[in-house]
Amino acid sequence: MKLYSSKITKMQGMTKKDFTIIVFSENRTGILFRVIGIVTRRHINIMSINASESAIPGIHKITIVINVELAEVEKLVAQIDKQIDVLKAFHYTNDKIVYQEIALYKVPTKSFHNGDLVENIVRKHNAKILRIEEEYTVIEKSGTKEDTDALLLALKKTGIYEFVRTGRVAIVKPMEQLNTYLKHINSNSFN
Repeated sequence: MKLYSSKITKMQGMTKKDFTIIVFSENRTGILFRVIGIVTRRHINIMSINASESAIPGIHKITIVINVELAEVEKLVAQIDKQIDVLKAFHYTNDKIVYQEIALYKVPTKSFHNGDLVENIVRKHNAKILRIEEEYTVIEKSGTKEDTDALLLALKKTGIYEFVRTGRVAIVKPMEQLNTYLKHINSNSFN
């Protein structure tokens, strides 16, 4: 019993927060799977994940959002950094990045026929209508998770068929560290 209560005490003292991990890698088969494996082996829940091309030709960017302690994210990034095909991994708190998500909502078109309620909701949340069909209308909203959740909550009151949200896309506020890192590697390789 003492062992269990000491674990609770340690857990209560933790200061977990959201971290965005950005991994730059070569575009190789299996790299995303290996990165995810490193995270899940540590029993860390991935809140959001996105993979795309980066500004540097041939280099891809994986963006992962997790909620952990600082020491845990530092160990995780160090482990990811060791992977073959990973050029460099970084971690950031939300105040060090600019980020967005995109959400799509499918609502009944008939809900627009019952006054201006849905139209006012769309305008209030700065969303836009992407497609209008006889049976449904698709609405798009970009913003933070809180922004897209707020629109979802508002639309649930009028009826919603479907909802989907992308993973986080992020750009760091400081100048991109990968370029600095690559320049440093190149200058050291010629010495």
